[in-house]
Amino acid sequence: MTLAIVATRAGVGLDAPAVHVEVHLANGLPGLTLVGLPETAVKESRERVRSALVNAGFDFPNTRRITLNLAPADLPKEGGRFDLPIALGILAASGQIPVEALEGMECAGELALDGTLRAVPGMLPFALATRRAQKALIVPRDCADEAALAGDLPVLPADTLWQVVAHLLGQEKIPPHQLPASVKTAEPMADLADVRGQQQARRALEVAAAGGHNLLFAGPPGTGKTMLASRLPGILPPLSEEDALAVAAVRSVCGLPLEADWGQRPFRQPHHSSSAAALVGGGSKPKPGEISLAHHGVLFLDELPEFSRSVLEVLRQPLETGEIHLARASHERRYPAQFQLVAAMNPCPCGHLGDPRNRCQCTASQIQRYQNRLSGPLLDRIDLQVEVPALPPEQLTAQTQGESSEAVRRRVMAARERQMARGALNSQLSGKALETACALDDEERAWLAGVLEKLKLSARAYHRVLRVALTLADLQGEPKPTQPHLIEAIGYRQLDRLLKGA
Repeated sequence: MTLAIVATRAGVGLDAPAVHVEVHLANGLPGLTLVGLPETAVKESRERVRSALVNAGFDFPNTRRITLNLAPADLPKEGGRFDLPIALGILAASGQIPVEALEGMECAGELALDGTLRAVPGMLPFALATRRAQKALIVPRDCADEAALAGDLPVLPADTLWQVVAHLLGQEKIPPHQLPASVKTAEPMADLADVRGQQQARRALEVAAAGGHNLLFAGPPGTGKTMLASRLPGILPPLSEEDALAVAAVRSVCGLPLEADWGQRPFRQPHHSSSAAALVGGGSKPKPGEISLAHHGVLFLDELPEFSRSVLEVLRQPLETGEIHLARASHERRYPAQFQLVAAMNPCPCGHLGDPRNRCQCTASQIQRYQNRLSGPLLDRIDLQVEVPALPPEQLTAQTQGESSEAVRRRVMAARERQMARGALNSQLSGKALETACALDDEERAWLAGVLEKLKLSARAYHRVLRVALTLADLQGEPKPTQPHLIEAIGYRQLDRLLKGA
């Protein structure tokens, strides 16, 4: 046999398209030719594979002409994951292992010069695709836990190339990897009971969790804005197995550990000096950004006006669509970005505008420039805009605790069950579906139209008021929002009044 085919997969964002490593040995001038759009790391695999085969005690066919084709030819290949399938292909084509042994399996792994297998990034998307193909997967032992997270998949971990060959020859079978129970662990989340006072902010946090709404806290420094935001993941429903895998897949592509906080909602807190590429993803070969790492979780932007305005503007499209499309001259990637945005800001540069305990030192022009860093279209996409005032000393020193995260989570989950019965979370309802769910009568519509005109709210803000009012009704178990719900929802759109110190 002079032809062998080994199944593996490439890494294209969160996808793992199938790749067939075709190896052909022929008579002629000795040499090794690698084709199929390999980038530099793949081209260098020729030398790694040659040394690994020799040092592991196998014969390298130096007297034959070796042609390696990574099919499909028009799919770019990158990374060291193709080392192991290339080595097995050469061994099968040269008759050192039977070609039939390669059927029904896929493999990936980088080879050291002594034949040791090294881990490669992005193994979870690879394993999920292999599971769908109903094949077994051979991986380096360091990747075994990650691959086993895919679930119903035979994962065969190996330390060396020799172990893989012994398994294929039937000399020493590799037992399927069993995922340790300690892998799927999570640290306890911060409890909302730690927050003292701030009843309106706590209420807004519960509404945001129930309906999947975006939220902005504004107030003086040290009033608990960051503390409140960090409690949001703890009152959100636990991730389903499918959503937990989606979160882990993004971390896998980024090379981050998957063991920590398995099944918990992500909480990402990028610094205000972050670039647009760091926030939404990018690079010459686009990688996920913070919004994708916050998928199914929370993206917290502290000191919101300190972010570059151009950086904040890139959030507008993913906030609406729940994904980010990154296009380059030779690469195109789509990454999920269904996150809840929680932001915090001071009302002015010194932070004390409207604070009765401290006098604001900012001039009117300084306050105006500071507030103008946030565009109207971005604020329109934030459903809840809430003041977090400074607490009086008696509340700070009180021994009483607020309601726990567990108690709030139960109400949130009940409200979400009502929403899912309608087909989607309230934050995702639009158009006719939203109007049908709210079912306002003529009197309520006329009253709401007058309020919108007086407050000069946009059409987008109008729909967000309806969504928040619907969530308030769901929290109370009401079939539709009433005027008190609309009044409370409109009260969450009063950021202009707060910033002007009224």
